[in-house]
Amino acid sequence: MHHRLGAVPVSGVHRPTWGTIGAGEVAQAVARHAVRSGQDVVLSNSRGPASLEPVVAAIGPGASAGTIAQAAEADLVLLAVPWSAVPAALRGLPHRDGRVLVDATNQLTGTRQQPVVDDLGDLTGSELVASLVPGARVVKAFNTLHGRFIAPDPRHEAGRQLLFYAGDDVAAKTLFHDVVDGFGFAPVDVGPLREGGRLMQVGGGPLSALHALRQDVG
Repeated sequence: MHHRLGAVPVSGVHRPTWGTIGAGEVAQAVARHAVRSGQDVVLSNSRGPASLEPVVAAIGPGASAGTIAQAAEADLVLLAVPWSAVPAALRGLPHRDGRVLVDATNQLTGTRQQPVVDDLGDLTGSELVASLVPGARVVKAFNTLHGRFIAPDPRHEAGRQLLFYAGDDVAAKTLFHDVVDGFGFAPVDVGPLREGGRLMQVGGGPLSALHALRQDVG
């Protein structure tokens, strides 16, 4: 059953809601962190809510299945679909100025065995995503980590899992930082979508697939 979500301003007592467009390994990993933190998550995919019943049951209370439009009502909307599916996933998304869209995609086509980096010229992947969702505040994140590194507790004896993110909107980045810091990650702001996104981009970005820990001091 879908939980109705409202875009309530974040405060000391409000727990942000999540919606996912896509329900694969990355989306499920983020959803698990969210529900462990007491946040509601609506997962969606192209096949419809009924296909996600086993997934939300495994994630547990706080997770539910909905349509893409329903997931897009959340405070934080995670885009986690294959690159070739991005246009269709965002097409027809109900307009909402100020929506925080967390872009976890990588511009990879081809197959898992033979991936091909989509050449976007001067654009970064997230700039292209932002152009498809006018009015959204896009934060690039989670794309530099393999799903198996997102899913576990990010707090280790040697430190916390670094989580790089980029974006052009300060308030959206602050919200994202505070939420994932609460999950246990060590979030690192690497700048705006163009410069920071290029650092994180698959196919040459120095932060792509960089898995590292930060030791907290004090």
